Amino acid sequence: MMQTTQCDVLVIGAGPAGLAAATEAAARGLDVMLLDEQAAPGGQIYRAVTTTPVTDRGILGPDYWHGATLVEPFLRSGARYQPQATVWAVSRMTAAEPEAGFEVAYSVAGDARMLVARHLLLATGAQERPFPIPGWTLPGVLTAGAAQILLKSGGLVPSGRTVLAGCGPLLYLVAWQYLNAGAKIDALLETVPSGQWLRALPHAAGFLGSGYLAKGWKLLRAVRAAVPVTRAVADLRAVGGDKLEAVRYTAGGREHELPADQLLLHQGVVPNVNLARAIGVEHAWNEAQDCWEPAIDIWGATSVPGVGIAGDGAGIAGALAAEHRGRLAALQAAHLLGRLDTAQRDRAAAAPRAGLARAVRGRAFFDALYRVPRAQLRPVGDTIVCRCEEVTAEQVRQTVKLGCTGPNQMKSFLRCGMGPCQGRFCGLTVAEVIADELGAHPKDVGYYRLRFPTKPLTLGELAALPQTEASRQAVVRLKK
Repeated sequence: MMQTTQCDVLVIGAGPAGLAAATEAAARGLDVMLLDEQAAPGGQIYRAVTTTPVTDRGILGPDYWHGATLVEPFLRSGARYQPQATVWAVSRMTAAEPEAGFEVAYSVAGDARMLVARHLLLATGAQERPFPIPGWTLPGVLTAGAAQILLKSGGLVPSGRTVLAGCGPLLYLVAWQYLNAGAKIDALLETVPSGQWLRALPHAAGFLGSGYLAKGWKLLRAVRAAVPVTRAVADLRAVGGDKLEAVRYTAGGREHELPADQLLLHQGVVPNVNLARAIGVEHAWNEAQDCWEPAIDIWGATSVPGVGIAGDGAGIAGALAAEHRGRLAALQAAHLLGRLDTAQRDRAAAAPRAGLARAVRGRAFFDALYRVPRAQLRPVGDTIVCRCEEVTAEQVRQTVKLGCTGPNQMKSFLRCGMGPCQGRFCGLTVAEVIADELGAHPKDVGYYRLRFPTKPLTLGELAALPQTEASRQAVVRLKK
């Protein structure tokens, strides 16, 4: 049976931005609903912070437990909360209403539901950047973020020979957390090229004045004291038959091979843009981070009236920045819905605005230091690019030579981006490979055109949608 709910503000995503936004909006007297795919609030960064079996706070570190300070006020805020909810469609209301709004279709445990909201606030967060290397689909190869989820949600750490490879702060954080949990890490392979530090130096002043310096130094010292670290690694490959058996790479001009049972890959995070794109939000290319991000103003407002975006889903800036961006977006929603006048909104925004400025200090240094080399973004040969449809880099390159000039055309040729993930894991890579073959910039190649449903759903869920007179007449006309 279809269930329909109404609210002033619908927040999608229960990470730091979503929790802060929902709490702030509820405090301003708005009727707030928060939908999230996970079983408990926290998002990816604070995954399972209220339910994790990892009770020793020293294992995951104080930054992780900060998430509880967001969850507790949210649960007391009066905002409604639906966990394990998958949003798969959003549309503007077309009925004659005194105020515009949105119809949002979502499912909980296979049960389709409908929600009507006056304002949408997307807080869908980040996802790991695809890291397509030869053999990355072998059992035993997974992302560092996925491995971290297993630790947070289930207290699980790998056994056997474990290798971490890639770049970015998360790689060292996962290594540090694994060491705290008693796991053995056999090697950490850094793919940051030699000389990258020099490119980051112009941004060092902001980094030195941030809180990242002390935290980063602590992680580096602890990991490097316990784990063999190889720098300037290139040509990374996962080797094996039915499962991972070894990791091959080049470093110092020589080829090396390490036996391995697990390979954890990571090369940064990018905004999760699928839902925003499907809604029709305008996006812009971020040259420093080599990814698309929604075009927003200082309040998180997008090109679609009534839709705001906060947190890393609006651009990668970290968990603390996401909190402040969530509060700012909520204040703007309260202003647009008549709860705050301009002066009240601006006064309330002073504290989160200052907090945001502090939180993003040093971000440019990270972007420059951990910028992924183009060669790692543009695989060749038989390396799988689209995991859902098992399309290789060479197939994409050959299709470009046949005249294909963009990702949407590529769907017709090879079905890239048409699998269950809807392009989340191949969109950036396919665009990079096309750009490489055309000698073009990825921003000029473009991205997939996203359509609803944005997540897989059953025919039963579709059939549960309400039947309006217009929908019935449409079926009658088709029968005629």
